[in-house]
Amino acid sequence: MAENGKNKKEESKKLTSIPVHDIRLKKGMTVEGLFSEMEHVGGFSAQHMITGTHIMEDMLKDKKSFNFLSFPADIVSTGLRGVLASMTKHFNAIITTGGTVDHDLARAFGGKYSLGTFNADDAYLHSLRVYRLGNVFIENDEYGLKVEESFKKIMDDIYSSKDYKKEYSASELLYEFGKRIKDEGSILRQAYLHNVKIFNPGILDGAFGTQLTIYSQDHDFKLNLIRDELELSNISFDNKVTGALMIGGGISKHHVIWWNQFKGGLDYAVYITTATQFDGSLSGARLTEAVSWGKIKEKAKYVTIDGDATIILPFMMSALGIE
Repeated sequence: MAENGKNKKEESKKLTSIPVHDIRLKKGMTVEGLFSEMEHVGGFSAQHMITGTHIMEDMLKDKKSFNFLSFPADIVSTGLRGVLASMTKHFNAIITTGGTVDHDLARAFGGKYSLGTFNADDAYLHSLRVYRLGNVFIENDEYGLKVEESFKKIMDDIYSSKDYKKEYSASELLYEFGKRIKDEGSILRQAYLHNVKIFNPGILDGAFGTQLTIYSQDHDFKLNLIRDELELSNISFDNKVTGALMIGGGISKHHVIWWNQFKGGLDYAVYITTATQFDGSLSGARLTEAVSWGKIKEKAKYVTIDGDATIILPFMMSALGIE
């Protein structure tokens, strides 16, 4: 009994060995300085954000690690698009959704996205031909028309080029679009410039996908969705070490963890989400659940950060010196 009590006391001391540190704010404090002060903040999402930043630092420094960045389309309609574009060159591959292409293309060709409110009268907005995406307002012509016009201009140029192939994977097609976009703040453009493949398994779900469908009706054009899946399979088998920063859930997150299970799981994983796990959704599923599927290794460095990526991500990237 005495020995058991001694073990419990030692275990207790081990569990309580790191004291909570009070943050001391200073005038002119840098983001790096603030993060240093927050190192042992404790509490809720803040500590997870600090942990996630350390995991990201380890992941990006690991030259053996093939690193994924995944995110859904909604944040591309916000100012976070600029952060995502600047992050692109630090990753080996991007996995995202169809709407990402819509918003990135519309904004690359001058589409105006405006600050709005969640508490709008949506029927009134519809009468004004104004779309609402959360608290972002978009006039109809600034989205649909911009996507249609830019799509036709670029697709016609691809179609008439001497190296036109008749059949493209989604990543190959997006590479060609990135080559022809002039906006340096474009995610597609930055991916092209730094040779980072964009995998988009849901590319047909949105305005861009609709334009592709229409275009294929009177042009000799085919989209091969299987080709990218085979490449993701090869990545999972060819790389012993993999990592991922996953923002939000859905198809983009699942494509990352799904293919990585075939190599025994991710070695590094950071997930930012606002969803709850209690509705059984993938968006709400914590990374611990992925461990049970073998999609993340049992001994991997991983953390789920509960919170809004439009707040969390700029702080994390600034702390890591990504600009």
